[in-house]
Amino acid sequence: MIGPPGSGKSMLAARLPGLLPPLAPTEALEVSMIHSLAGHLPGGRLLRNRPFRDPHHSASLPALVGGGARARPGEVSLAHLGVLFLDELPEFQRATLEALRQPVESGRVSVARANAHVTYPARVQLVAAMNPCRCGHLGEPGLACSKAPRCGQDYQSRISGPLFDRIDLHVDVPAVSPADLALPPPREGTAAVAARVAAARATQTARYAALATESPDRPPVRTNAEADGDLLERVAGPDAAGRTLLTDAAERLRLSARGYHRVLRVARTLADLDGAEGVRRLHVAEALSYRRLGPAR
Repeated sequence: MIGPPGSGKSMLAARLPGLLPPLAPTEALEVSMIHSLAGHLPGGRLLRNRPFRDPHHSASLPALVGGGARARPGEVSLAHLGVLFLDELPEFQRATLEALRQPVESGRVSVARANAHVTYPARVQLVAAMNPCRCGHLGEPGLACSKAPRCGQDYQSRISGPLFDRIDLHVDVPAVSPADLALPPPREGTAAVAARVAAARATQTARYAALATESPDRPPVRTNAEADGDLLERVAGPDAAGRTLLTDAAERLRLSARGYHRVLRVARTLADLDGAEGVRRLHVAEALSYRRLGPAR
């Protein structure tokens, strides 16, 4: 999420866990085991809610990905099956952010030390927020600093292209005006959105459970985010019009192979939220609309 200060980016991220379904029993066991290793399990009881971790941008590399003398899990593993929120993304140390590339891609993180080599699960929903520039008011008449637009290019270029390519949705969050605060509440509340999300998750669970019986040797898949290779093509292959649009957009936008597949995953999820059996051109178009070319340069 990219937007000026006070536009609600942090609030939106904090509300996301409330839209996700509760942990299944096997998921609760996985999450609780990680928190137990880190000494964060209150009373020794299983965790039932999806974790939400929001480390400060001054967090060190071991704190974020794991490490220390005993190779303990870091924030990315403590957020397993939940949300890892990184506010003020460009303010994190460059090496710390680059260390997230492997766990975001593979869903696990390997911590190597002289006396231990441990692999922890790290299947997270990475949510990041940033201002468009250091002053935060790029493009706002009368508020932007004298260095615009160069300040925005320098600030956003702190995010490397490979990391940016691993983020599926790039959303511009506009400033909130006093008139916006006086508007009536939205017609669709949190409970309604959570119900749609739960229905889409149930659809995915049933889909991959059925496919698992056909290929018992395949690693277990729970959500569209974990589908890859021929499985992704099988479940997310769009119709002819959608395929044409995706191919043309991939050439025009110069999408990487990773970006191409991530658009497919988003389109499949949009179709699930829509209750559609297959991925159509409409879903591909919406998935493409969420993808920017990359950080400003």
